Amino acid sequence: MSRGNEGAKGNRSGRQGSKSNSSNKGGNRRNAGSLEHKSNTSGRNSASTRNTRGGKNQIIGTSRSGKPVTKKEYIDRKKKEGTTVKKNNADGIRLNKYISNSGICSRRDADIYIAAGSVTVNDKPVTEMGYRVQPSDEVKFDGRSIEPKKKEYFLLNKPKGFISPRSGEKATKTVMDLMATASTSRLHYVGRLGRKSLGLMIFTNDLEIANALNNPNKKIRKIYQVALDRSFKHEDLMKIRNGITIEGEEIKVEDINYVEGGKNNEIGIEIHSGKDNIVQRIFDQVGYEVNVLDRVVIGGLTKKDLPRGHYRLLTKQEVINLKMLA
Repeated sequence: MSRGNEGAKGNRSGRQGSKSNSSNKGGNRRNAGSLEHKSNTSGRNSASTRNTRGGKNQIIGTSRSGKPVTKKEYIDRKKKEGTTVKKNNADGIRLNKYISNSGICSRRDADIYIAAGSVTVNDKPVTEMGYRVQPSDEVKFDGRSIEPKKKEYFLLNKPKGFISPRSGEKATKTVMDLMATASTSRLHYVGRLGRKSLGLMIFTNDLEIANALNNPNKKIRKIYQVALDRSFKHEDLMKIRNGITIEGEEIKVEDINYVEGGKNNEIGIEIHSGKDNIVQRIFDQVGYEVNVLDRVVIGGLTKKDLPRGHYRLLTKQEVINLKMLA
């Protein structure tokens, strides 16, 4: 009995030992797993830290308040500052355009005056071509304050007896006298007419447009009604219609015909050339003298509702059309 009990006890002890061993092994496995998990987590954290190093989330300094600043935050802030600076630099108007808008000269000529030191901004000479004038700046040209003017465009129905003076030319009874009350700005004309000629002329303080439209190579539609010194022969009309040569250059006439309901010496002629006295020279080439020359159309503008010696402002659409021609 005693042995049996001892054997049983031994068996129970053996089973308990086995459970204990099994328990220890399981615990060891759990501990090993926990250590492995910690090791993997630590490895991932370590890898994450390594990826951050030199990346956008890298802390490269601190703000004035002591807050850490990442590389990404620094780059974003610099981009924003750069955009602001660029926007500020784009504000205002270029100096050469400012001078041109003041009616002094063209932008090309303004560049020459700027380079020569003739222009000051806030009493300091400026020779930089790309300089931009701000609204609060004071600009002087040769010591005189200037400022841009609102662009104005007029159409005049010129009467006889007034000359279109060239630059620097002094004369009495000029077309500028007819426009004296039209604007406080300095006006420039488009489409020169002689003292004996009459009809449509354009006036504007937009020097760029005036120069462009007055370019002899610019093809601006003009229609004239002329009265000749005698009846106009049909064969001479056909000579002009087919094209004639003046001083070695062929002059193209878009259209020519007798004025409907008029006399045989009254002719209508359409031409796009910008050369001075071109109509008189055309008829002179075939042996006729022009007694009366009346420009009835220029650049799509007509004399409708505009009495002789009067002027009017162009409409917005007429200005748009005019700029398209330039």
